[in-house]
Amino acid sequence: MEQRYATAPEQIPGMTTQDLRDRYLVPDLFVDDEVRTVYTHHDRVVLGGISPVSAPLTLPGYPEIRSERFFEHREAGIVNVGGPGTITVDGTEHRLTHGACLYVGRGAADVVLASDDAAGETGPARFYLFSAPAHTAYPTTLVEPGQGTVRELGDQVTSNRRTLNQYIHENGVRSCQVVMGVTTLHPGSMWNTMPAHTHDRRTECYLYFDLPADARVVHLLGEPTETRHMVVADREAIISPSWSVHSGVGTAAYSFVWAMAGENQSFDDMDGFDVATMR
Repeated sequence: MEQRYATAPEQIPGMTTQDLRDRYLVPDLFVDDEVRTVYTHHDRVVLGGISPVSAPLTLPGYPEIRSERFFEHREAGIVNVGGPGTITVDGTEHRLTHGACLYVGRGAADVVLASDDAAGETGPARFYLFSAPAHTAYPTTLVEPGQGTVRELGDQVTSNRRTLNQYIHENGVRSCQVVMGVTTLHPGSMWNTMPAHTHDRRTECYLYFDLPADARVVHLLGEPTETRHMVVADREAIISPSWSVHSGVGTAAYSFVWAMAGENQSFDDMDGFDVATMR
């Protein structure tokens, strides 16, 4: 498990492009037949990419989280951003299509992830995991694409018309800390969030997916008056500290998994910034 230490906004002005990428970008999450994880000290979030190709993969425990089993004192939301697959939690199988989300609660012991047909037309499953500490157990729950709380946002005129699907949140699938969903931009729209905002009480992470191989997202980060950018490819994740804005514009339409953990679970608890005030 790779570790990423927490950072302060005062560090941003002196960072090079590579410094920014080393601290906030999570590339290469999805490698065939591997479980890859990153532990960030921002709200003790763990990001993971699980890519079962030739055989199912079991989610292990890690010394970095001081547990023999991954879910001993954690919960997670897992979104499939690849071909269809299954996640078996303590003997119960859950089938995830592309874009489906499975919440796994604290106390789950055996978690096995598999692809339906890795060599088929849709390819192997690619499971993206977002995990945070949990103080109690909630039931493992599957949500299919479109079955969450759906919100239509933005406008074609401002190039940010998008469909937001809330999966794990205070009025949906219950959790201790995790808030999670998927947003899909409509064709011709490219901005994922505008005006940009911060969550002073939560860390948020983005995973961009369904982005063409030759396209990129220019992701904004940093304090609103001291912004920087990173160029992000398909299936790469961004760690956004609570003090950082998080917004981006793509060279083509795309989707992204957004997930948060921290002080509360109110989706609308955010501090927006007019674009005219940003620097």
